[in-house]
Amino acid sequence: MAVEQTSLHRLSIPQTQTSLVKLLWRVYGYLRPYWKHILKSYLSLLGILAISAFTPQFIGWIIDHGIVANQTRILSWSVLGLLGLIALKGVLNYFQGNYSEIASQNVAFDLRNLIQKKLTLLSFSFHDQAETGELLSRAVQDVERLRFLTGRATLRILDGSLLLITSAIIMLVIDYKLALIVLLTMPLLVYRALAFGTKFRPLSLLVQKQLAVLTTAVEQNLRGAREVKTFAQEDAEIEKFAVENEHSLDLALISARMQSLNMPLLLLIANLGVVMIIYYGGTQVIKGQISIGEIIAFITYIGQLIDPVRRLGMIIPAVAIAGSSAERVFDILDTISEVKDEPDAKDFEINKGQVNFEHVSFQYGHNKVLWDINFELKAGQKLALLGATGSGKSTIISLLPRFYDPTAGRILIDGRDIRSFTIHSLRSQIGIVLQESTLFAASIRENIAFGSEGASEEKIIAAAKAAQAHQFIIESKSGYDTRIGERGVTLSGGQKQRLAIARAILMDPKILILDDATASVDSETEHLIQAAFKNLVAGRTTFIIAHRLSTVRDADLILVMDHGQIVASGTHQSLLAGSAEYHQIYERQLKTQEKQS
Repeated sequence: MAVEQTSLHRLSIPQTQTSLVKLLWRVYGYLRPYWKHILKSYLSLLGILAISAFTPQFIGWIIDHGIVANQTRILSWSVLGLLGLIALKGVLNYFQGNYSEIASQNVAFDLRNLIQKKLTLLSFSFHDQAETGELLSRAVQDVERLRFLTGRATLRILDGSLLLITSAIIMLVIDYKLALIVLLTMPLLVYRALAFGTKFRPLSLLVQKQLAVLTTAVEQNLRGAREVKTFAQEDAEIEKFAVENEHSLDLALISARMQSLNMPLLLLIANLGVVMIIYYGGTQVIKGQISIGEIIAFITYIGQLIDPVRRLGMIIPAVAIAGSSAERVFDILDTISEVKDEPDAKDFEINKGQVNFEHVSFQYGHNKVLWDINFELKAGQKLALLGATGSGKSTIISLLPRFYDPTAGRILIDGRDIRSFTIHSLRSQIGIVLQESTLFAASIRENIAFGSEGASEEKIIAAAKAAQAHQFIIESKSGYDTRIGERGVTLSGGQKQRLAIARAILMDPKILILDDATASVDSETEHLIQAAFKNLVAGRTTFIIAHRLSTVRDADLILVMDHGQIVASGTHQSLLAGSAEYHQIYERQLKTQEKQS
């Protein structure tokens, strides 16, 4: 097994940067709205503590005054009283756990909402680099660990710590010599527990990261199941997952080995005190210096000390893991979106739809993608973008709805810098249809109405008809209520494209961005999509990544892109006559379509 050769050094466990105390303090801050539940839980905890502190004394009294003194009546009533204390403790335990759980579940609820909101609002540059499985792991597994921390884990730590202190004080009062013998082992117990937590926390972070890798692998295999089977890569994907899974197993076994070693050590140290008390306390009873009831009470208190120590051994790893989880969750919550509303942004309305790019450049990391882009597109005009892959076409259309912000220059709509719009108002007035449109695992109706919540049935049907989609929809099993698979896998490429067009038509945007590629569909579907495109672009300012001669011919302005620069611009006729770059594209790509049409 690989784990036998795996060491902490070889695994290169990272050292965390943020102190555990700061992380946990921030986590506990999420309990503030639920302070009433926390207060009730901790009041119950104090009641339990009082009973726990009194019970050993009471047991000792029962032994001395009931059993040793041969007082059956006292014994009977005392046992009933002891049963009452046990019952009351059980009731208080219920309230303690219930109120604590309500508070911690609400913390998890709030954190999940915050993560979802953050992930939804973060710019494309974040999602370009983030892995879905990693984010899922943080939103689910890590939040669950923080829920446990703010609930039962904290209660157990407080309960154990207070019981430890209370029991130690009472023992010192009963017999300070006996108490000191026991308490001498406490520093060693605390040292061992803290030392374990220090080593275990970075390991737990690595364990969680590896779990995220596994989650990502599963998510990608499920999402790409068709591709895996198409290219006969089942065995390769199984092997890749097995390698990552084995690495996860190695880490889990190291973690288990550390925990299995830590707990016996803690119990060994704690039980040394018990052995010493039995010996020394027994000699004291024989000498008549203390009663049997007192020594029994003392041993009972020692038992209550062992239990908090055991809890400490179990909870410290959980706290260490929660610290790593907090770090991963706050990494998301603290991420600053590169694209956000300016302080003075407003919900402006696009009236005409005139667009100006003024000296726009864009750099992605160290890679400059666009260089000094300048053009003007008047209201209602169509712009066609031509160029090889990587020439900058997609970047231009991504800058307009502020998926990214230019690193230089500015973009104007109706003479107003797009950064003066709120992001919501800007994007809600720009319709987008891409070559690979994303549909959701929902009904056809819900997919068309996505972005146009509250749209009437009549408008949804009208949009579907304009998109040439109504016929195939009504022929579906449940019409507009037909549910489609995740990412629209139950539909053909042409059907997905027409639903995406219907969605854009329903938005009724002033500006359109679309990729009119139809290479993957048959000629009949292509004809339907082109008819839908004509209905869509009518009267709207339109940006098109062009693949068809008809699109280029109809364009009011054509931009020929090469390595992030505009190398030619004009109409089809003017470019055909005066641009060598455009003429090459025409001869290589478009002329064939002209012969076929």
